[in-house]
Amino acid sequence: MTYPPNGSAAPPGQAAPMMPAVPPQAGAPAPEQTAQTGQNAPPRRPAWVEGRDRLRAAATTEPGKLRIIGAVLALLVVAFGAVTTWQMSERSAAADSVLNRSQPLSDDAAAIYRSLADANTAASSGFLAGGQEPADVRDLYKRDITTASEKLANAASNAESGSSAAASVSELNKLLPEYTGLIERARASNRQGLPLGGAYLRYANDKMQKMLPVAEKLYTAENQRLNADYADAKPYPWFAIGLGVLALGGLAWAQRRNYQRTNRVLNHGLVAATAASTVVLLWLVAGHTIARSGLNDSYEHGVKSLNVLHDARIISLKARGNENLTLVSRGAETVEVGPKSKPEIKDKFDFDYQAQMKDLGGADSGLLGKAVAIADDAAGKNPVEAAAKNVLVWKDRHKTARDTDDAGDYKGALAKVVGNKSDKPTGECFDNVDKALEVALAHEQSEFEQAAKDGKGAMTGLPEGAAVLAVLAAAGALLGIGRRLSEYR
Repeated sequence: MTYPPNGSAAPPGQAAPMMPAVPPQAGAPAPEQTAQTGQNAPPRRPAWVEGRDRLRAAATTEPGKLRIIGAVLALLVVAFGAVTTWQMSERSAAADSVLNRSQPLSDDAAAIYRSLADANTAASSGFLAGGQEPADVRDLYKRDITTASEKLANAASNAESGSSAAASVSELNKLLPEYTGLIERARASNRQGLPLGGAYLRYANDKMQKMLPVAEKLYTAENQRLNADYADAKPYPWFAIGLGVLALGGLAWAQRRNYQRTNRVLNHGLVAATAASTVVLLWLVAGHTIARSGLNDSYEHGVKSLNVLHDARIISLKARGNENLTLVSRGAETVEVGPKSKPEIKDKFDFDYQAQMKDLGGADSGLLGKAVAIADDAAGKNPVEAAAKNVLVWKDRHKTARDTDDAGDYKGALAKVVGNKSDKPTGECFDNVDKALEVALAHEQSEFEQAAKDGKGAMTGLPEGAAVLAVLAAAGALLGIGRRLSEYR
């Protein structure tokens, strides 16, 4: 009987079974490499480097180039529209401020100055009329004080906190009640026939002489604000114009490139983008040029004339007030003029009157001559020339009144200053000058408003229109490029 052999050895003549060999796997590191922890493997690149290389590779293909061109064109057109909207919005707001805010406030400041000077003149005229001043003079004084108070309230509401205008308004609001109190004391004393009334009137005039420089400072501050608004409204929007030219140049280059590669004359999307951008650029240049012309006219033929006429009217009011105070003071206040070695004593108020009438001038000199030169039509020149003629008559009558007073005829001099029409008083000449200047001011104000409205109107809709057209142009550029990209799919 045969028994199998003990142990695990294979019987003779039979090979021991072996495990099948596994072929090497692709990409698997060799045993000796894994043993050395991958020292010979290439280093792994950062994700952003791989992304950059993919983009660079894509950009070298025609579809990639087209995508870049489309993005750049859309960015240029949108930037052009955004900058145009921004710059023209600022200029439109400044033009609106010129018309509806800063110039009216400047006019209010001039009205404050003029009302204060006129109130002072009316007060002195009423005092000279006797114990009970005429009702029309009293009403004029009240109207002037009311106007000054209302204009001050308006100026206070529009003045920036801490500005010089706010400080001027605050000081005037403090001084005005003090002035009116002195005037009432002067009137009360005058009605009782007390000489103290003249002293109170001179004190009130001194108070007014402190108020008028403050009112002039307010007028100057408002004029500076007006000039600043003009400076913001008139400059050309060069940044927007430059971007517009650049955007049109980019669109033209893209269409030329498209033609060279496809022999297609037109790409509808790019043509639409070019047309929209051209409309925006032409609208921008033409609209701002017209607006600038209107604003320049409103300044040259409106604001300049108004400033000179306001100054002339205020000077005439101050001269009239000093003429009245010459009679009120009766030589109580004097001033030394001429060389110190041999000064000449003159009446203070008459000396100021002479200086102010010299500033007022005539048709070819002084403020009136300047107003005639600035006026650009007969409607503006005629009233100023009429005022100049009345100034000459006023000077002659004033000289007669002074000669009469110096001869000791006070009542005769008084009649020649505040008397009836038959006395040919200087007050008649002053009234004619004031009315003529008021007519000239109304004409120049209407010219300013018309020119400023034309300038502002030329920018109407431009910021909004530029934004809409820029979006349409960007969409057209992207659609045009997209049409070319579809040919590669």
